[in-house]
Amino acid sequence: MIVDTHCHLDDDRYIQDFDEVIKRAKEVDVKKFIIPGADPKTLKRAIELSQNYEDIYFAVGVHPYDIESYDRAYLEEYITHPKCLAVGECGLDYYRLPDDKDEKERVKEHQKEVFIDQIDLANKYQKPLIIHIREASFDSNEILKKYSKYGGVLHCFNASELLLELSEYGFYYGIGGVLTFKNAKKLVNVLPKIPLDRILLETDSPYLTPHPFRGKRNEPSYTRLVLDKISEILKSDKNMLENLIYDNTTRLFKGLISNNI
Repeated sequence: MIVDTHCHLDDDRYIQDFDEVIKRAKEVDVKKFIIPGADPKTLKRAIELSQNYEDIYFAVGVHPYDIESYDRAYLEEYITHPKCLAVGECGLDYYRLPDDKDEKERVKEHQKEVFIDQIDLANKYQKPLIIHIREASFDSNEILKKYSKYGGVLHCFNASELLLELSEYGFYYGIGGVLTFKNAKKLVNVLPKIPLDRILLETDSPYLTPHPFRGKRNEPSYTRLVLDKISEILKSDKNMLENLIYDNTTRLFKGLISNNI
């Protein structure tokens, strides 16, 4: 069995054929799905889906691009829901910072404040984190080592060797469609350095569609393509990897087990 640990199924792009998307996933044994919390405006949709579909779970959190809408009290309303497995996706993203030097520093500090507060939220409720890091590996690494108590997953792992040390702090590495891209040489080279018991599978649907479907909407069934690529790179048996990664997933997201996975 495969769990897609990061798929934005609350996205409007799935409204027209949602059941077909889930059906295609289950036909290839992708049977559980975690919707990350990125934009508070879609949280209600994620909760609704988790309540209507036994195999869908969600997280509460705010993406670094949406920190202006961060409201801790609002997230706390739903964090104790039995289908809420984690806090995130939260983190740091320095890719699109303002050009003005002072404004750039203000945004970075605000991102850090919101990130640390979400880590505190995860600690309070003993939840793992779903982490977003883009061009901010050093600061993210320092913050996670200092504040996080329950670990989490580095979503769409950016292949930073610095972040590999977080495996010693309870963190896992989400591997998705990027691994299949022709320009993913850095990730391909780093993958063998990730402990096998720290690898998770994800799609980031509807984004980052793996080869050979790049340019089309991503969906959870394509997690299989990521597993195929991991097996190819590591020269490891696919069934062994599938079972191992499943165990990794339930070890981190313990709510999957309590919800009779």
